[in-house]
Amino acid sequence: MTSLVVGDDHVVFLDALASVLAQQDYAITIAGTVPETMAAVAANRPDLCLIDRHFAGVDSVEAIGPMLESSPGTKVLVLSADPDTEGILAALHAGASGYLHKTRGVTALTAAITRVLRGEVVVDVPRGTGRPRAAGHDDALRLAAYLTDRERECLALLVEGLDTAAMARKLSVSRTTVRTHVQSVLTKLGVHSRLEAASFAVRYRLIGDPAGRSGT
Repeated sequence: MTSLVVGDDHVVFLDALASVLAQQDYAITIAGTVPETMAAVAANRPDLCLIDRHFAGVDSVEAIGPMLESSPGTKVLVLSADPDTEGILAALHAGASGYLHKTRGVTALTAAITRVLRGEVVVDVPRGTGRPRAAGHDDALRLAAYLTDRERECLALLVEGLDTAAMARKLSVSRTTVRTHVQSVLTKLGVHSRLEAASFAVRYRLIGDPAGRSGT
């Protein structure tokens, strides 16, 4: 059974979330503060820690590094109402494997947990709400390093000018899957449109550049 530590300071939300996840056959340990969450991770060494971004004004991103040091096998998925691109990238840089917006449903949450446990980096937030991010070449490569192989394929197809239907045919996946990958590409690169993503990739030579796959 997959073990989870769930940390959030909103008691009603925490209890409801824990109840829903328990029905999905996860073994749940709940925590109501950042220190409690860190202690639960260290003590239980769960498969995954689902943690709220803000605990009573405390940014839980700062706790990600220490949690991973205490339990290297644990994946961290940040759950937040804040879709800010800078915050997302800070969480990923700290070692989180995913960032999920609180407006997403249970299906999206369980899918994100499954993908993170498979070793993917998952970002699922509303489109167009993050702040624009100015990037230099090195910064662009660091951003691109968070893209999965499938997301890089989608970015390459955006550069080619393919629409959703054509991308779905090319990749042999559904249109919904394509839209999900494209949204993740936009979020991770800190851009707000497919055209901007394509321009970003061309400007910083992200497609076909092996350096784009390395570094942090």
